[in-house]
Amino acid sequence: MANKEALRALQQRLAERLNMVRQQAPVRNFLAVDIAGHGFLLPLDQVGEIFPLSAAQAVPHCQDWFQGVANLRGQLHGVIDLAAYLGLPGKARRLPSDPGAREAGRLIALNSGMQMNAAVWVDRLMGLRNPSALVAEPEPAAGQPHFVRGAWRDDQARHWYELDLAALVADEQFLRIDA
Repeated sequence: MANKEALRALQQRLAERLNMVRQQAPVRNFLAVDIAGHGFLLPLDQVGEIFPLSAAQAVPHCQDWFQGVANLRGQLHGVIDLAAYLGLPGKARRLPSDPGAREAGRLIALNSGMQMNAAVWVDRLMGLRNPSALVAEPEPAAGQPHFVRGAWRDDQARHWYELDLAALVADEQFLRIDA
């Protein structure tokens, strides 16, 4: 009898906590990355697994930003060079197929919920960021891609651009990898 009462009390506490969580505004957190010297914030709910940079099998007749396909945990993923896709100037990057390129960056697979087997190539992981520790910048500059959702500044005056990966993978240009 005591076990049934304890179980009911536990179920009631869990139900109350679930209701509290539902009523609270969801907190967005970001994975901060460096791409060609620029800071980008990737929403954590859009990010999948992070992999070391691995060799990508080249695919002929593709855009220069499409590096090829890589086997990540038994699944083929298209590898996207975000610096090249965004047209960011920067130092020469080492290709995933170059010897010793493991220190040249990371591959971030997109969340499987986006139903897109793709991984984006970033130069460096910069940790997690919470919007409460960032200050929103004024409206983004004209001509910025629609998948760049906003600009932020941290307490060290570094500028960050929020990159909406779901909007990126829905972009018509992103879907056209043929050259």
